[in-house]
Amino acid sequence: MRPFWRSFWASTLAMVIMGVVSAIILVIIVFSMIGEETFDYKEKTVLTMKLNAVSELSNSEFNLGMGNPSVDHTVGIKEIKQTLAYAKTDDKIEGILLDMSSLSAGMASVEEIRNALIDFKKSGKYLIAYAENYTHKSYYIGTAADEIYVFPEGMVDFRGLGAELMFFKGMIDKLGVDVQVIRGSNNKFKSAVEPFMLDSMSVANREQTMTYINAMWNQMLTGISETRGISIAQLNTIADSVYVRNAETAVQYKLVDATKYEDEIFTILCEKSGVKSIDDLNMMDFTKYAFHTVKKLEKKVKDSDKNVAVIYAVGGIESGKGNRTTIGSETIAKAIRDARTDDNIKAIVLRVNSPGGSALASDVIWREMMLAKEVKPVVVSMGDLAASGGYYIACGADRIFAQPNTITGSIGVFGVIPNFGPMLKEKMGITTSIVETNEHSVSLSVLNGLSEEERLIVQQGVDDIYLDFTTKVANGRGKTQAEIDSIGQGRVWAGKDALEIGLVDELGGIDDAVNYAAELAKIKESDVVLKTYPEYKTPFFVEMLLNDEMMNKPEDKSLVEMEMTRLMQTMETVTRMRGMQVRLPYEIVIE
Repeated sequence: MRPFWRSFWASTLAMVIMGVVSAIILVIIVFSMIGEETFDYKEKTVLTMKLNAVSELSNSEFNLGMGNPSVDHTVGIKEIKQTLAYAKTDDKIEGILLDMSSLSAGMASVEEIRNALIDFKKSGKYLIAYAENYTHKSYYIGTAADEIYVFPEGMVDFRGLGAELMFFKGMIDKLGVDVQVIRGSNNKFKSAVEPFMLDSMSVANREQTMTYINAMWNQMLTGISETRGISIAQLNTIADSVYVRNAETAVQYKLVDATKYEDEIFTILCEKSGVKSIDDLNMMDFTKYAFHTVKKLEKKVKDSDKNVAVIYAVGGIESGKGNRTTIGSETIAKAIRDARTDDNIKAIVLRVNSPGGSALASDVIWREMMLAKEVKPVVVSMGDLAASGGYYIACGADRIFAQPNTITGSIGVFGVIPNFGPMLKEKMGITTSIVETNEHSVSLSVLNGLSEEERLIVQQGVDDIYLDFTTKVANGRGKTQAEIDSIGQGRVWAGKDALEIGLVDELGGIDDAVNYAAELAKIKESDVVLKTYPEYKTPFFVEMLLNDEMMNKPEDKSLVEMEMTRLMQTMETVTRMRGMQVRLPYEIVIE
């Protein structure tokens, strides 16, 4: 009887599983059909564009055809630009209300979006910016608008850019921790380790920081001057003297057009749309419009027609598999390999937005880039960051594009080995004993310090990686190793300065990189069809739970919440570091 019951229960379980899977597939199909049938919008629709957390990659696939935008309302830069280009020619779209009350994005992302908004205005449709308060970044995007308004009790932060770094040397000394820092012998600009060595910025670090924040500030001033009609000299005077201290002075110095309450903004929209009351306004959330627009555009494209690959390398670089916010060497290497071996793909664009990370993982990706370059054009588009390991994986491309305010370079190597032995002994009375088969079996222990010989061994390893790094950059850029070393040594550069010293070839966004790659592959611009790599899929069950969880939560996260989340992610990344690092010196946040 046992075989019978074993077979019976196995068959029953299989039927239950098949039933559940079939039900899920049916639900997906039904929701997809509902989403497609019910999405519609009226004539003279105004899009409300609220830029909160801007990412390279959209989470729109979370919905799996359910007809609603992603639960966390993140729309990728590509989707934002696609949607703005579509809205520009959509007769039903009257204009855009740009809500700049909160923004979390890097400066190169801001540049791409701002340029896309300026292009949208060429249609003759209106673009209005409004915020309770403007940071430097949100104001810079806002200056793309025809009209800029601010809340009467709000303000525009316009004091110029500055850098504030935290140093831990004093705390470490008090705790009794011996942080053993090894960086490239001449990597004086590789300042990631300075907080553990010094109690203030080194001369080299101060020099590099001043150089790149000046470049970013000048880029912002140039854009603001062009759209607001205020000279760069006057803008600097306003910032130096802190003339703008509230909403009224922002109007006085022409940074904004007027102070308005939110209801007054809607009155302006009514006037522009020719309706009598707010109730008659046809408003639509930009995220919802973007989701359906991109979905509609993608349906028109056959997979066999896709001829240019865009590979997104976003986040810190680590060994193994990655996700939307982490570059896994295994995942990205496979994406490059798949694009290389796909006969339909004629050119590859690597979109890099990374502060770097593992030297080993970076080298794995670099190798795949070189193999791909042998058979088809390979072009790099740099986003907010393409520094250290992010530059490592980019350096061999046929051509490199960056925005003027992209953070790049940081060609250098470091390693940090903490020694907790003194602290444990002095503070807690804990001591250790060592047994080893060979002289240096426990040489990298965090409980005992390095001997002088061991330190020299590690130093040699770091210097070897740096030599290899600079040699690969030199080969990729057509320069000597000595020339790369002179502009390397861990130094960070803004895109504009990187162009002048030869680390990048052209200033421009991802569209420029795609067009150039297509040109190399002899594809007409009008015939370019993109295929995105890698594909990140999240299980349907997880996304359903996320939707249920988010339904009862506030729609928008505050800037503080977003920044705290970002910092927590950074701290988590640091704790996962293994081996020698080719990583940006510090977290760069422009407000």
